Amino acid sequence: MGLALPTGTDPVSIRARVEAMELLLERSFRIPGVNVPIGLDALIGLIPVLGDIVTTAMGAYLVWEARNLGLSKWHLTRMGANVAFDTAIGLLPLVGDAADFMFRSNTRNLRIIKKHLDKHHPETRVIEG
Repeated sequence: MGLALPTGTDPVSIRARVEAMELLLERSFRIPGVNVPIGLDALIGLIPVLGDIVTTAMGAYLVWEARNLGLSKWHLTRMGANVAFDTAIGLLPLVGDAADFMFRSNTRNLRIIKKHLDKHHPETRVIEG
């Protein structure tokens, strides 16, 4: 029983991978009692310096997938700035750890990718109901 992600380069496969990565990084666990979602970005970010390097690399993966989809340089720059800001704020002791709960760069980047996919590849949309 495992999670099998598509490995293709088609927009449907890329959408599935970036959605799974965002879920893992930003919303994979819930804090008991307060019901606030957190992910590996916040947890790994608690490890000084090394944690920030790892989460930056994982966030950069979303930017790389966006480049493969053909997003404009403007969108790629915005996504890169989101990751860079998250990394910079994460380097601050304690303040950066708290900011990881508030500034979710991967969620912002997923929103940019989804907007592009919905406009240029409408067949990738998943209707939930």
